[in-house]
Amino acid sequence: MTEKPCLVALRTTDPRHDKTRIEGGKGGLLDDVCRWVLSNDEFRRWRHDKQNRLLWIKGDPGKGKTMLLCGLINELKNEGVLAYFFCQAADPRINSATAVVRGLIYLLVDSRPSLLSHLQQRYDRAGRQLFEDVNAWVAVREIFLDILNTLDDPALPSPYLVVDALDECQTGLSGLLDLIASGSAAYRAKWIVSSRNWPEIEERLAQADQKVPLSLELNANSVSAAVQLYVQEKARTLAERKQYDLETTTQVEGYLAFNASNTFLWVALVCQTLDEVPAFKALKTLHTFPPGLDALYGRMMQSICGMEDLDDVALCIQILSVASTVYRPLTLEELASFVNHPSPDIQLDNISLKHYIGLCRSFLAIGERTVSFVHQSAKDFLCNPSLNTAFYKVFPHTITGIHQNLFSKSLQLLSRTLQHNIYGLSHPGIAIEDVTPPSPDPIRPVLYSCLYWVDHLIAAQAGSTHIRIKDLQDGGDVHAFLSETYLHWLEALSLARAMLKGVLAIEKLNILLQVRSISFM
Repeated sequence: MTEKPCLVALRTTDPRHDKTRIEGGKGGLLDDVCRWVLSNDEFRRWRHDKQNRLLWIKGDPGKGKTMLLCGLINELKNEGVLAYFFCQAADPRINSATAVVRGLIYLLVDSRPSLLSHLQQRYDRAGRQLFEDVNAWVAVREIFLDILNTLDDPALPSPYLVVDALDECQTGLSGLLDLIASGSAAYRAKWIVSSRNWPEIEERLAQADQKVPLSLELNANSVSAAVQLYVQEKARTLAERKQYDLETTTQVEGYLAFNASNTFLWVALVCQTLDEVPAFKALKTLHTFPPGLDALYGRMMQSICGMEDLDDVALCIQILSVASTVYRPLTLEELASFVNHPSPDIQLDNISLKHYIGLCRSFLAIGERTVSFVHQSAKDFLCNPSLNTAFYKVFPHTITGIHQNLFSKSLQLLSRTLQHNIYGLSHPGIAIEDVTPPSPDPIRPVLYSCLYWVDHLIAAQAGSTHIRIKDLQDGGDVHAFLSETYLHWLEALSLARAMLKGVLAIEKLNILLQVRSISFM
């Protein structure tokens, strides 16, 4: 059955697909690892007391919050209406308060089609702009509260709403926290949210009188037992795949258990590396991994910087610097636009890029379409000079220097690639819904640059130098681009259905020019 246009416009992602992707990326959900929470006192208090409507699961990075919520979603999915959302800081589709509420509405309407009327009425008046203009947050918040009010019938079971990784909500977090706190107080819906131990999140959620906090650090014994189960399963899987003998299996399991420090991610990263080395090197490799996530990341950076082939080192550093600075995960084609092999006679293709990304495997992973960090903590480590001793190798001119490089390469790429009627359409007045991109799509490799070149320019100006100021002067790179390629850029944005982003980019550029005009005087 064809999905209604209002739902198509609403959907930025299907959280069910995100859940499947996340579970797959972490090696699959192990039910036994998550089951401890079902007998936890705080969870039981939230589950069985009608007045306790908000459960806040908090813990440090790598403690298994996301997989715990995946397990709870599976537990609750047969108990009534359930909607959930997974925030990820690196992905702009799913890192804003508006995206969270859109995702929740999407699953609520999908599970209870009668709720569609709350959405349809407003969509009939405003169209897609309802979810995309500057008032999108106000609109989706109103729709969401109307739906909660409809579901507030005491004759119906309380709906369940689950939001993972609030700390990875990059835009509108305070508004989202206020909505969760006030919504849990005013309506019967039962909430589960998770985040790191951030004081600002605790302060906002304190507005919810009946909040039940569940700290993973205060439940260290339960988390430790769950990590040990995880270690046993990962060691068993490694032993079967790599054909370890009994002694190797025993030592691998023992080392993982002793050094995990109640951190699932540490175990996963170590096992990922062991999976890449032959069995006879397993124990030697194993003992090079220090306990603690930051120490492990530091060990991995040493490994990358210590590779014998200096070209491999340079390219890995380039890839890590770009991945740490871009505003969303890049496709392989987009990444190839921003990195160059140190040997000018060698061209990078998808196969070679995958090889170099593999050398960064403890930091990066290749998904179905994009290159992303294995975990937000990996990016946090790389961008923190107090943790990453190789910081100035990754960001030789600081992070603003990488922004400057991405801005410059974006303009060069767009000027070289974009052209009039890039899709070769025979009828210029054709509706965008009737446009079928050619294969290969000439816009796809440059789409990131189309959307974000202004953002990188602004970020580069944060560390302004005389050279960067020249970018904004008459005859500079921006002036040349707008003079020669502006209309082609607008055409590409239109074909990519991203005209609103183009309008916002021009507004940002206008503000930047007004600010900089003062410094030019």
